[in-house]
Amino acid sequence: METIFKLGEISCPSGTLVVIDGGHLGLWSGERSPAEIDPTLLGVDDAEMAGEVLNSVDFAVVGPDASEAVRSFDRQPGAMLHDIPASQVVHLRWMFEEHCQVGGLEARLEALPSREPHARRARRTAAEGGGSFLVFGVPVVTVGGVPRDRRLPVLATRTGSGPSWTEITVRTSEAPAETSVPLGHIGVDWARLLFGDVDALNTWQHDEPVDGLADVAFWGAAADEAAATFAAPELGEPGEPGVRGWTGLTVAEAMERARAVQTWALETGRRLMVDLRPHSHHWQIMRRLRASELESGTVDIGPARLLCAMTACGDGYFPVSADLDASGGVVAVRVGFPEADA
Repeated sequence: METIFKLGEISCPSGTLVVIDGGHLGLWSGERSPAEIDPTLLGVDDAEMAGEVLNSVDFAVVGPDASEAVRSFDRQPGAMLHDIPASQVVHLRWMFEEHCQVGGLEARLEALPSREPHARRARRTAAEGGGSFLVFGVPVVTVGGVPRDRRLPVLATRTGSGPSWTEITVRTSEAPAETSVPLGHIGVDWARLLFGDVDALNTWQHDEPVDGLADVAFWGAAADEAAATFAAPELGEPGEPGVRGWTGLTVAEAMERARAVQTWALETGRRLMVDLRPHSHHWQIMRRLRASELESGTVDIGPARLLCAMTACGDGYFPVSADLDASGGVVAVRVGFPEADA
């Protein structure tokens, strides 16, 4: 038996919806070149590897058979090849030329003069009918034609008595669905999905506080002892019983206190988790998510409302599809969790 839960609502004033791993939004370049993203955010601290990331190349596929060539080449979703490391450019060109020769296809790779920003990738992909593209190797899905002038419910479906969702759906219309088309897969590494307007994502602050303030939270076996040592009260955050720390500090003060507690734990061998939480958009939405019984939360950025929800089944690659009405309009965007059906 299926049970449907309402996780919340979103609004999408631009008409272009992006579905992305909410933990990866610190990598979103917006209207900037991805080359402007610090490689350390990707976990890259080797200078040579950082150079590979910063000097990557984007390719358009051109020629009479471009669409078939890029589809059958099957290296990336979508109509372009993004983020090719500098050292692999020559080899990729050779592979693509050989692929076209074997298939009798008339197409070639054409390097872009500069990297395509993530927001432009989303808009272009949506204009081409919707689908998936890569953000530093992670698949992201986008679709256009979403209503701009009203809130859209986000629903989660659960089958049986298990804790996992079988599907999360953005309902964009009450019209009956006539067909369903695949949009690709979304890659999830942080066990959460975010549904957001493409323009709102351009002003998303993942780590930078919107008010200049931050919290420090800690928990674990030594939490009581640490709280007594540092005179730290219980935070009292919904969904986080027993978590101690401080709220509303300046960033500098928060960093100093977090460092002091972490150093104390390491030097004394105490078991303790310490979390520095700048008051960013990510912090806002995760705070509401942790307080929610359904593990979902929203944040408003300008006229847009974004929603983040835990997958309830962890990480993976999950299929995304669009339901269309008789005229081809989008009536729903669905993220499926096949393992939950097993």
